[in-house]
Amino acid sequence: MKDFSKNNFIYNIINNDIIKNKYKIIHTRFSPEPNGYLHIGHIKSIYLNFSIAVNYNGKFNIRFDDTNPDHEKLKFINSIINDIKWLGCFNYEKVFYASNYFSQMYDYAIELINKNLAYVDLLSKEEIKIYRGTLTTPGTNSPYRNQSKRDNLILFKEMRHGKFNQGAACLRAKIDMKSPCLVMRDPVLYRIKYIHHHKTNNDWCIYPTYDFAHCISDAIEGITHSLCTSEFTENRKLYNWILKNISINHYPKQYEFAPLNLSYHVLSKRKLKILVNKKIVNGWDDPRMPTIAGLRRRGYTANSLIEFCKRVGVTKQNSLINTKLLEYCINKELNINAPRIMAVINPVLLIINSLPKNYCMYISVPNHPNNPSMGKKNIILTREIYIDRADFNEFYTKDFKKLTLFKKVKLRYSYVIKAYKVLKKNNKISAIFCNHEQYKTNKNFKNEISIIHWVSKKYSLPAEFRLYENLFNLANVENKVNFISYINKNSLTVKYGFVEKNVKTNLNNTFQFEREGYFCLDKKYSGKLPIIFNRITNIKYNYKKANIKKLN
Repeated sequence: MKDFSKNNFIYNIINNDIIKNKYKIIHTRFSPEPNGYLHIGHIKSIYLNFSIAVNYNGKFNIRFDDTNPDHEKLKFINSIINDIKWLGCFNYEKVFYASNYFSQMYDYAIELINKNLAYVDLLSKEEIKIYRGTLTTPGTNSPYRNQSKRDNLILFKEMRHGKFNQGAACLRAKIDMKSPCLVMRDPVLYRIKYIHHHKTNNDWCIYPTYDFAHCISDAIEGITHSLCTSEFTENRKLYNWILKNISINHYPKQYEFAPLNLSYHVLSKRKLKILVNKKIVNGWDDPRMPTIAGLRRRGYTANSLIEFCKRVGVTKQNSLINTKLLEYCINKELNINAPRIMAVINPVLLIINSLPKNYCMYISVPNHPNNPSMGKKNIILTREIYIDRADFNEFYTKDFKKLTLFKKVKLRYSYVIKAYKVLKKNNKISAIFCNHEQYKTNKNFKNEISIIHWVSKKYSLPAEFRLYENLFNLANVENKVNFISYINKNSLTVKYGFVEKNVKTNLNNTFQFEREGYFCLDKKYSGKLPIIFNRITNIKYNYKKANIKKLN
């Protein structure tokens, strides 16, 4: 797979800039708002910006655009930093904050007022919205638009010193209320918020809007290529207007790429927050969430997520990426390096009556069938074992290939058995009785008899298996207003069964539970029994590389 930054249109732009000697050093950044957890779509942006800086021997900033203390929290900042470090895209000691530049931004706002390019508006938030117009009707000038510079300076300083109630005044740019671009219809640059800020405490009661702070922060930090997703295309006009009309000597160039759209998921931070607040999921790191924290808890590795983003690529065309591609990337990795363990997630007791009651046989088996370097382990066969209910059918049918009464199957790594009776309780099979026999293998072995997995009743550990499916049952759910109505009620199934004791040798591993899927220990496991495992993916997947749907 080619490197992310060497196989897209942004790479071509940077190459041309270098040829033309536009920049002495390439400088990129990742600038999240700390109002939620990062999701898989952010990985695309993080790795794109980071890898460009690495490949061009440039600089990469991590900057928090922390201009709205209403929704920003320190726990989100810590989570974002941990996620970026975990991805391996954090090799710089300093973290930047837009709030570091609040004094400079305030001075630039004063400069715009002095140039008669900004004014203090006393309209309410609702009135401003009405005056702005719609996509089909032009806006109307505010009655405060033509105040004198002197009045605007006085009013803005009164805003700064807390002379207004929250929401009673704001600073707006004076651009064009008839512009076909809604963003350019005198956008708000500053608003009043009496709320504690995680860095500036209570030093400020007015805060710059995201659009005003974002482009100025990029300029102050010397960002050369401001890379963002296509929903900010219209905002570029405002960014350019702001930078053109303030006395700043650096002008970042913005380039937009298509955002990531993942089937059966929502990636809007606002919608993810709704899922959390309505307790549809168990927090931002719920393994069904497409957040980095959720995917990490689910068992995805940093390499698999970056590989996924590389395969998606960087284009201008909006596409719906099939979740199967994500599963393919983690399956490909775990198939190589995940040790094999036997686990039974829907157990039924099987008694090998032909063995002595205290029978105990150690069987040496490989940790990985295709990787001898991973060594071997001992599994223990006893008279009483657990098999999966799905592997037994009391009565023979033509299509059922596993264990039935009076039909032979082979226990993995062990004897051939034949069941001869069952014990039932409340009309449900509670035990299966069988006898064993030696089996002489031959080249047609696989065609002659089926193999089933098992664990010893005595030498196994109780486990809780959390089986995850897509959170939504509609592929393209992102654009649905009533997206919650498409929640998959079967997105989590919990099973209680048993796993071989060898799993305890390294619980930090990711395992392939044979025939069941890839599993990892839940990060919030308390250490008590039963052990809690999350299923990452099934072993088998139906991935087609071409299954990427273009969106209009």
